[in-house]
Amino acid sequence: MEVTWPSHGKLCSKFTAMGPYFRKEHSSSELYFFDCLASCVSAKPAADKREFYGWWFELRVNQERFEYHYWFGLYDKQGEWQEDKIPSKFQAEVEDSLNAFYPKLLDTLQALGLEINAAPSLSPNLALPAA
Repeated sequence: MEVTWPSHGKLCSKFTAMGPYFRKEHSSSELYFFDCLASCVSAKPAADKREFYGWWFELRVNQERFEYHYWFGLYDKQGEWQEDKIPSKFQAEVEDSLNAFYPKLLDTLQALGLEINAAPSLSPNLALPAA
């Protein structure tokens, strides 16, 4: 089945309208990047030195559909994501934020007539429910 892909600009507009997750500066026409700083590790450091637990999510163009992969981890003081286990006291907040994001993404893609699947590299126990 031949897929008619919307333009990169249109996809960026639709993803931006979903809320604060989309990072246009880290995206291209082949890869769209989303993230969420779900839970602050400590409010004691200055705002620009704080670290957060959360997730980041990549959506890659793959011929007929998008494929996604996501990771949990720490957004560090340097502004970089580090894959890491989320401590139990932050787990629910981080997972809830991913669970709030994903249906919005599905709705957006469905409205555009696009499909999404987990990337083959994503562990099957991490695959999110299909639309």
